[in-house]
Amino acid sequence: MKVTDFDFYLPKELIAQHPLKQRDEARLMVLDKKTGKVEHKVFRDIIGYLNPGDCLVLNDTRVLPARLIGKKEGSGGKMEILLLKRNEDGSWETLVKPGRRARIGDRFDFGDGELKAEISQIKKDGNRIVKFEYRGIFEEVLDKLGQMPLPPYIKEKLEDKEMYQTVYSKEEGSAAAPTAGLHFTEDLLQKIEDKGVKLAFLTLHVGIGTFRPVKVENVEDHDMHSEYYRMSRETADVINGARESGHSVIPVGTTSCRTLETIADEDGRVREQSGWTDIFIYPGYKYKIVDKLITNFHLPQSTLIMLVSALCGRENILNAYREAVKNRYRFFSFGDAMFIK
Repeated sequence: MKVTDFDFYLPKELIAQHPLKQRDEARLMVLDKKTGKVEHKVFRDIIGYLNPGDCLVLNDTRVLPARLIGKKEGSGGKMEILLLKRNEDGSWETLVKPGRRARIGDRFDFGDGELKAEISQIKKDGNRIVKFEYRGIFEEVLDKLGQMPLPPYIKEKLEDKEMYQTVYSKEEGSAAAPTAGLHFTEDLLQKIEDKGVKLAFLTLHVGIGTFRPVKVENVEDHDMHSEYYRMSRETADVINGARESGHSVIPVGTTSCRTLETIADEDGRVREQSGWTDIFIYPGYKYKIVDKLITNFHLPQSTLIMLVSALCGRENILNAYREAVKNRYRFFSFGDAMFIK
């Protein structure tokens, strides 16, 4: 299976550069995975496709304002640090730009000395281990000085940081948003609950690896990045209850989908669990628990378009994407949504 099998033509002007002011006014394409039939709706219409007793699974991760821009002590040169993962000793694994000017022992200054950083280690992949110096609570300092780590295909500045957070975000730790969830409003979620649909929350901290292109020719040769997940007993009970009563378990986004498929056993049951997942889902994979999915429109040749192709077929997805381009849907993080039923 070739990576190029998942390519499609996408005009650059269809890459959404900013979020809609009203989240649930995004367009919604509904795709029947059995027939390939497509319907065109508005996202708030999603409630009509959810049945009482179904379980909607949402990723409550919260994006850190993980992009820091400051100066190198001594030279005063501009440096950028992107936080990737906090280590047990309080240090951070980071991406530093420009990397050639970031050596062990180099120090950086952010916010006129409110936050200082020193490189303590350079890993084999080029990532830097950084130790920070600050007063007070790190998260508060970061919230003041940091910027949202928007994907590289978004060129416009984000005026309101909260627009890159879901309305139910809670657990800080992501380097990117679980973007399918950006379409929900508190009012829409309440209406969904009032209909009798169960809401279940899990956490998967989205890593920056989600934006890295697939650089191999054969899909099977791709080395999938690893991300931390956590599911509570309460969430597991809600999901298992929905399954046992014959209702659908519907993840919101590929992050929730990957977490469910990581945790589920061969009978589709889940349990309280935490850990790291590098699950790579592509055509040929047999889903254990997921049969419907709310998602966004993904990059050509990406692992995410492979994941949705595994759920409803590559030809169905590529045909739907061609239809989306024809109808001028907005693509990627701030773009429109798809419901695969």
